[in-house]
Parts: sequence; C-alpha cells; structure tokens
Amino acid sequence: MSVKIHHLNGDTTFLLTFVPNDLPPPPNRYARLPGTFSILVDPWLSGPSSMWHPMFMLSKHTVPSAIQNLSHIPEPNVVLVSQDKPDHCHLPTLRQLDPSSTLTTILAMPAAAKKIRGMKHFDPSKVFAMPSFLERDSRTVIRFYIPPLTLGGLAGEATLSYIPAKLDVSGLHNAIGITYRPPTAAPLLTHYTPPLDSPSYSNFGSPVPPPPQNLPPTPPDSPVQRTRSLSSNTNTLTLSAVSTPLSQSTRATSHTSNSLSVSTISSTHSTAPPRLPKTLSIIYSPHGLSYDCILPYAVHHLVPLAALPLTTFLHSFDRVQNPWWLGGNVNAGLPGGVEIAKNLMAKCWISAHDEDKENSGLAVLKVATRKYTKEEVREMVSRESPTCDVRVLECGEEMIMKA
Repeated sequence: MSVKIHHLNGDTTFLLTFVPNDLPPPPNRYARLPGTFSILVDPWLSGPSSMWHPMFMLSKHTVPSAIQNLSHIPEPNVVLVSQDKPDHCHLPTLRQLDPSSTLTTILAMPAAAKKIRGMKHFDPSKVFAMPSFLERDSRTVIRFYIPPLTLGGLAGEATLSYIPAKLDVSGLHNAIGITYRPPTAAPLLTHYTPPLDSPSYSNFGSPVPPPPQNLPPTPPDSPVQRTRSLSSNTNTLTLSAVSTPLSQSTRATSHTSNSLSVSTISSTHSTAPPRLPKTLSIIYSPHGLSYDCILPYAVHHLVPLAALPLTTFLHSFDRVQNPWWLGGNVNAGLPGGVEIAKNLMAKCWISAHDEDKENSGLAVLKVATRKYTKEEVREMVSRESPTCDVRVLECGEEMIMKA
C-alpha cells in the first residue's frame, strides 16, 4: 500500500493517489486500477489569482505548472478545496473539470463550497461543504467506501476531515485530515459493523450500500500502550493498555497545552488483527494550524484507526507575516509546523505553499517573509523527530510513500 504525491504546480496543488498492495504496476502513469483513490488538492494551474480586486492583491505563478489542463490527469475521486481564497479556490482552473463526471466529488470548506456552487458549472449535489471536525460526532468525518478487489475481500475506506482554527481573523488557518485503508482481495475476518451515525459517500458522492457481511470489525479503538500517555505539565490523557474505547473522562480532558503529544513510535503499535491492512494518514495544512486544534482529531480519529505515525505532512516551510490589521500571520511555516511533525511522528514533511509567486497589491505591501531552506527545516525537525524525512518537490516531481 502506498500514496503517490505528485506536485502539479510550484505552490500547493497536489495529486494524491492511494494504491492498495494487491495490484500490479499500472500499464501507464495515468491508468486507473481497482482500489485506487485519488484526491486533487487546491487546483490552480495558470492565470492570475486575484483577491477582491487586483489592486488589493494579485498573484501569478513564476513557474509553469506541470500540466496545462486538468484533462491531462485521470478524473480524481475527490477535488479538495481547502480555502475560499483564489490561490486555492481558482475558478478558471475548476472550470476545466468535467461537470458531467459521475466519478468526481468536490469537497470544500464552507465558504469555498458556496463560491463553487455559485459558478453554476457543477451539479450542486456534487459539491459538499465540509463540516468542522467534532470529536464527539462521527458524522463530521466524510467517508468513502472502496469496494473489495475480489469477492470475499475486505472493503477499504478513505476519510477526509476539516479542522479549522478557532477565532482566526484571517480565515486562512486550517488542516485537512486524510486517511486511506485499502481494499484487499484476500478474505479476512467475518463481521463488520459500520457506525450507524456516520455519513458515508461512495466515489459518486451518494450514500454507500451496506458492506458485505464477511468484513472484519472496524480498526481498534486505541493502540496498545504500556507506559506512555498523552501528557502535559498540567494534565494527563492516558490510553488504556487494552483495546477499549476512550472513556468519557478521557474525552473530557482539556487540550490546553502545546506540549501534548501522541506516544512514541517505539512504544505504540496496533491491536488490529495481523492481516488487517494498515491505514495511511496525511495532514494537509498549507497555512498552518495550532497543534492544539489538531490534537482532538489525532486522539479520536487517527489513534482509533491505528493511523499513526503520520504518513505525510504537507505544510509550508516559510513563515509569512502581515500586520495585525491585515490579518496577522499568513503562513505558520517551520516554527508552526515542527510541533505537529514531532507529536504526530510524521514520516515525511513535504513543503507546501512556498512558491516565490509574483505578488502585488495593497495586501502585500507590509508582508514580511522568513524563508527556510530544506536544510534548516531538516536540522530543526531532527532535534524533535529524527526519523522524519524532509522534502521539497519541484513542480512536476512526485514521490511515493509506503505504509
């Protein structure tokens, strides 16, 4: 099982393609094979990006995109739009999508979903506003059912969750959590009970049929843990050594400290049956987000899925700052991302939203940017998370991360 990360422009447009273990290599790079699941992230290929009025802010790519039209890639299962700002929600690029597609679902944060529906280019039923993740409401996790590769195999699942910042004046800071559990061709266990209150969407954006009855139970509620805990100087959140749901007292624990962390790689392992497929996990946060906001998602979604260590972390390296009266922090960069990479034990941190764009307008007159090289990021991350790889993907470059 693996995920291929293909950087389609110099900024923050990525194509994520998840592939299960049981498949042979595709005949060509654009072939679609059973069990794969693809997500096109924040597509902006060409042309300017203007916010409100060109005199306020106008951005242009300085590096040509790897493709000139979205028709040059296979239809994605999901188009993910993380912001309503035009460098993420670029309407001319979105119009390149086939509005009659029966495969693609558009998931967007609420303001972006409203803007996309206003285009009147897509069937409104294909555009979903992502709800904010709530730890006590599994309906806030959007789930995609992936059919088994063969009769008697295990169905897979992809999930996407929207985690916004609290009291964010700029409206820039959020994270998108993504997980992928692959389907298989081999029979495993004999029982599967989906959560009754969890909305699921098939690859076509409609409610999924009940999965076959020979599927295994959902992944474990918590990892096996001997002496580790989620702790800070002021509180402690301990995970049971037995695979049991988190208790009510655990769910009510305060998340007030930035030093909370999710165990260590060496002491955390899954109680899943030995043949249950692993789950890949990605956090996409181009502008950054406080780890305190991500922690409930990690505890109540990633841990039960045994989806840690984090497979890939997509986050800016450069820190960008405006005066408070222009929204304050724009990109959290290395200082904001290192805590997330450390606490979620990220295997790889890939630079996102760090293109040296041609920017003009009133909004950028006072902007201050502190750029960080890959070597500086690697040095800082190695102090906290020595196993984390650090990458900068050039436009058109791709890499594969395996489970």
